[in-house]
Order: sequence, then C-alpha cells, then structure tokens
Amino acid sequence: MKRSTFLKLGAVMGALFAVPFNLLAKLSSKPGNEKGFKVEAGKDRAGKSISPFEGDVFYTKVSAKDTDGGMYVFESTRIKEGGPILHTHYETDEWWYVLQGEFLIRVGDTTYNAKAGDLVFGPRMVPHTFAKIGNGEARVMITHQPAGKMEAYFRKLSEGVARNMTEEERNELRKAHGFEKVGPPITYLKQ
Repeated sequence: MKRSTFLKLGAVMGALFAVPFNLLAKLSSKPGNEKGFKVEAGKDRAGKSISPFEGDVFYTKVSAKDTDGGMYVFESTRIKEGGPILHTHYETDEWWYVLQGEFLIRVGDTTYNAKAGDLVFGPRMVPHTFAKIGNGEARVMITHQPAGKMEAYFRKLSEGVARNMTEEERNELRKAHGFEKVGPPITYLKQ
C-alpha cells in the first residue's frame, strides 16, 4: 500500500471513529435547568436585581445558566429617558417586548416607535439601539439568544467596574463581552 493511501485511510478511519463519541457528547449534554420555574412579577430569578445604568433596574427572568447559554431574558424597569449607544452583537440576536411605556428602537436603518405589547427583533451583526422616551416608568423585556456574555457584562456594570474607565477601556470591555460600539445613542446616553 502506498504511503499516501495509508495516510488517507488513517484519516478517514480516525474521523469515522470520532463520530460516535461526538454524537454521544451532544446527546449527554444537559440543559442548565432540568425543572421548570416561576419568577414572580417584579422579582429577580436570583432574588437580587441589578442596576447597571443610572435610573434602571434589571430583573433577570431566565439566566444563561438556566439554559446552558441558550438565552438570557431580563426585565428592565426604566425611569429616566435614554438608552445605550448604537452597537452590534457578534453572536446574539436581541429582541425587545415592551411591557409599559414607550421606546424608540432602532435596528439597522429603521427606527420603530414601540409601545406596550409591541415586539421588535434585532438580528446579530445588525447595529441597533433603543431609548426610553416620555415621562413616568417604562418596562421592557429583553432577550439575548444565545445568551452570550451580556448577563456577565450587566453584572459588572452594576458593580461599578466601568465607572472610572476611559472610552477605550469601555470599548475593550464591550468587545470582551461579545459586542461593540458602532455609533451614538438615539437620545440621552445612559451611563
């Protein structure tokens, strides 16, 4: 048998041998939570809300740990107007379901005026931002799918990690958590 034929045969046999093990690994992986659960209105999944931005309270409803990284769902209660910078996520889709109040939500070149009961979807790698507008309290349910590192990012902000960072350091923090700034906010920037 020629050496090149022997090497090709060895590679094919090795790949075939690995297939059952890869399949077994996928079948044996378990979701992060094997039981259902309920998170009551105005409550956080872990019992401790976070405040990553001034005037906002985030209540985690489904943690990335609950879904083995499949999604992260949180409710954001906002008093102040404004929102985040225009940004894009590398690997996560994001959607907003307005529970109360009014939001401007920009996805790509389109800006939507979203009120209670409206849902807006933002696909990964498409620039997007949103802003609470109007007086009074507003609430929006936000989902990242898959979860990516957004939950960890918001927790770090809530702990004050970015408080004294330069803009360059903030950009690096964003990139480390799977997204980057691509433009200004719609209205007032929440910090």
